[in-house]
Amino acid sequence: MKSLRHVLNKYNVLYDEPLSGHTTFKIGGPADALVLPESRDGLYKLINLLKNCDIRFMIIGNGSNLLFSDNGYRGVIIKISRNMSDIDIKNNIIYTQSGAFLSKIAQEAMKASLTGLEFACGIPGTVGGAVYMNAGAYGDEIKDIFLSAEILADDGSINTYNPDEMDFRYRHSRLSEYGILLSAVFKLQEGEYQSIKTKTDELTERRRSKQPLDLPSAGSTFKRPPGHFAGKLIMDSGLSGFSIGGAQVSEMHCGFIVNTGGASCSDVLRLIEHVQSTVLNCFNIELVPEIRIIP
Repeated sequence: MKSLRHVLNKYNVLYDEPLSGHTTFKIGGPADALVLPESRDGLYKLINLLKNCDIRFMIIGNGSNLLFSDNGYRGVIIKISRNMSDIDIKNNIIYTQSGAFLSKIAQEAMKASLTGLEFACGIPGTVGGAVYMNAGAYGDEIKDIFLSAEILADDGSINTYNPDEMDFRYRHSRLSEYGILLSAVFKLQEGEYQSIKTKTDELTERRRSKQPLDLPSAGSTFKRPPGHFAGKLIMDSGLSGFSIGGAQVSEMHCGFIVNTGGASCSDVLRLIEHVQSTVLNCFNIELVPEIRIIP
């Protein structure tokens, strides 16, 4: 079998790259290799190459909802970011590649006096991750503005899907089991710039005042249980500020586990288990992680 360096000799590759530098949690051991495709065509060729060589790979964006193992990742991490981040606005339709930041698109929508994306002003992920998990905040979700998406299938074909075909649910989409997002189209509504800016500023301040943005995290750690809020259940279980190693239940918002400095994946996983068992004992409610845990 050819070595990884031989297979990837035509690409700009970072070998043994610490994944702590590519996630908002700032946690994760080294990946065997990390590649930033220079174009959409380059992404196709890289994926085909890895499949033909039977090499494990994973697509990431900003790494804002990921927890990688302390042992790292055995295989190739493909990071879709600035080289696939074009944004185009025509009338009230936004066309964007998967590597564009959701917050950047929200800014561009505001500049064009388009409303519907204000909820995304502080979400740190890319379009790929946002569509993958049907990202949402403050009562709105990606599915509410989604018009279509181009998806690269496992067989190499590229197909366009409409909202009904995307199987959008709470923190779930078709991408959770199938394919890689290449681009997405969102439909917004014409609005008034100042009212859009006012709402954006209000949501930004709300996020800043209630979420622990000063410490690394992966966002909300747990999905919202039906009829409840994970953060309140955790707080009412007496776990505010509880820590294991460098991982802590945020005192500002108990729905977040934060990295107070040098937290390991093991610290976070043990804290997640402790929170789950405590809440289950107190309220007989099972908390399910929202973050993706990558072994």
